[in-house]
Parts: sequence; structure tokens; C-alpha cells
Amino acid sequence: IDPWELAYRFAQKMLPGIFRPDDPVLQLRLPAESRNRLTVLPAGLPREVFLADDSLGWVYQFWQAKKKKEVNESQVKIGADELAPVTQLFTEDYMVELLLHNTLGAWWAGKRKSEVGSQKSEDDARKAVALPGVDWKYLRFVEKDGKWTPAAGTFAGWPKTVKQLRVLDPCMGSGHFPVFALVILVRMRMEEEGLSAREACVAVLQDNLFGLELDPRCTQIAAFNLALAAWKLGGYQKELPLNLACSGLGLHAKKEEWLAIVEKSEGGSQKTDKLKAGMERLYQLFQKAPVLGSLINPRALGGDLLMAEFHDLQPLLAKALQRETGDEAHELAVTAQGVAKAAEILAGHFTLVATNVPYLGGKKQGTLLKEYCEACHPNAKADLATCFVERCMSFVHLSGTTAVVTPE
Repeated sequence: IDPWELAYRFAQKMLPGIFRPDDPVLQLRLPAESRNRLTVLPAGLPREVFLADDSLGWVYQFWQAKKKKEVNESQVKIGADELAPVTQLFTEDYMVELLLHNTLGAWWAGKRKSEVGSQKSEDDARKAVALPGVDWKYLRFVEKDGKWTPAAGTFAGWPKTVKQLRVLDPCMGSGHFPVFALVILVRMRMEEEGLSAREACVAVLQDNLFGLELDPRCTQIAAFNLALAAWKLGGYQKELPLNLACSGLGLHAKKEEWLAIVEKSEGGSQKTDKLKAGMERLYQLFQKAPVLGSLINPRALGGDLLMAEFHDLQPLLAKALQRETGDEAHELAVTAQGVAKAAEILAGHFTLVATNVPYLGGKKQGTLLKEYCEACHPNAKADLATCFVERCMSFVHLSGTTAVVTPE
């Protein structure tokens, strides 16, 4: 058996939600000469590449480099096909840590004022709140009235327990922010709740961590990265509750085909009508998703009620997925399930939104993206980055926080 095919079989069993056995892409058979060239590439890489935490992110950026160069040299306006390679940039470790240490870390230090305040130096203050595997290297303190306190503040409006924190990266790329946040939140919950590493990993993935990404393939990479990080912390577990979704899924079916997914649903006509209404809203929201991605704001349509409606659609779509056997119908059910998941996260509110926003000046934007930014973000329309800063602010609670890498 081909060793790469064997590796895929193992991967599919370990993460069936990411490596779908019925994925059409995996049914393609490459010519022998192409397969041989691809096989030689990883075989020649040093072992350290496979052990580094950020390898997948750099690989994905390298993979997109050729397309990015072609798009930039063509001078075309940026639309759905060009958006991902042009705007996706790998975020360096120090950027991620700087933002997370001075938000999550500052909040954690604020909960331990007595331990921090009396320390003799800033380094001692960091050590006083250190956790296993988390040294708060970039957490800054200032001295006030002879006591040390986090320079960023203590985020008094945040929830009082780690379990209640909700952290989102709406432009997660290969999952760098979620992976770093996972380690921090797991160690916090182990300390605060007395959980084992294994229990804390599941709890954090279920309660605390959320991610969205425009590019479907990159969403898969992020999910794999996050699962791998969880395995390193708490040991292998097959069923991990990942709250990650692709916000850029395109809807290629006709509206009638889309609504037909709920026609066979259980329940009376009133229930069916409600579900059809929810599916129709999904269809309207995601018509332009490959261009708008996480800029989509379902709350503009219906707030908490709409979010609950998307949540109710999840079990229905899971049944539809099991029911449909034809290739096209099955693929449509898969897409619908992913769209409903993305819509639920897009409609949510969070304690902390931490991300590296995409940069793209208004002059380079395609018509659809430009018109949307002008209509929905008139004060920020000069650049996609500033539009995303506004969108990030709409993701957080009134007492929530955004921690963002921006051009300024």
C-alpha cells in the first residue's frame, strides 16, 4: 500500500471531521510522475520541520506565495478567487503572545493582585502568576503606589471564571491564535477547576475557543493544528469539540435545492416552516460569503433569536447528512452543516477577539467587497483592515476586548 495513502487513512480515523472519507478532492488520482515528485519533497525535509509548532502555517503561506505574486502583478481588482492568497499573512509567535499575554495574562494577574502587587520587580510579578508551560514573557507590569499591576489593566468587566471566557479569532488562518490561546486557557482551567490536562482540553475547546476563516482549506489546517495541540497537552482523543468554521463557504445550489434539505424533516408543518425560514436566512447571508467571510453580521438581521435559530438547524442538518446518499445532495448537506455552524459563531458575542486582520486598500478591492465596505463600514472603508477592526468590535460584549494586529 502507498505510505501516503496509509497516512491519510490514519488521519481520517483520527480526525473524521476534518479528513472526510467522501471528500471529492481525495477521489482524484494524480499521474505517477506527479505523485513521485510530491513524495520526494517531504522526504528531504529535516526532522525539525515536522516537530515545529508553526510549520503548517508557514507551509500554507509558501503554498499561496505563487498565486499571491501572480495576482499582485496582474493588477486585477481583488475578488473571491484572489482574496485569500493576497490577504493571508502568517502571524509571528511574538505578535500572538504579546496580544494574548496582555489580555488573558493581564486578566489572570488581576485575579491575583495580592500575589503580584508586593513583588520586588516586574520579572518577579510575572513569575508570581506563571503557569506550567506559560511564562507570560510579554506580559507588561507598571508600578503604581509601590505595587505592581498589569500595564494593560485587569479587565474588570470580564467574567470572573475562566470557564465563562469566550475567545474568538475571526480571521484564524492556520490557527495560530487559537493554538496559543488553547495552551493558556487549558493551564488556567487546570489551576482554577482542578481538571486534568485531558479534561481541560475538552472543556476549553467546548466552552472557550472559537475560530472563523474565509478559506475552506485553511480552515481544515487550523482544525488539524488545534487538534494536534490538544493531543500534545492532554493525549489523543478522537472526538474533539472544535468550534471552528469556514465563513467563506460558497452556495452553488439554487435556492429551491437549498430549502429542499428541510422538506423531509421531522415535525409538523409549523416546525418545518420555521426551519425553512432559517435556511432561507442562511442562503441570503452566505450568497456573498466567499468575498465577505467574517464581515458577515447575522445580528444585523435578528440578534439572539437568529443565533438560536441557527443552533436549532444543526441536528436537522446532521440527520440530512446521514439521509442523503447521492453525491450532489450529500455535498449540499455537508455545506449546509458548515454554513449553519459558521452562522452561529458569526452571530455570537465574545469576551476577547484576538486576530491579525486582512489588509487590502479600497482601491484594490473588487466591486462587491468595495460596495459592502462603503455601505456597512463607511467610516472604515479606506482599508479592509479597518473594516475588520469595526467588525471585531461588534463581536465583543460591551465589556469585551479586541486585541488586533493592524497596519498602524
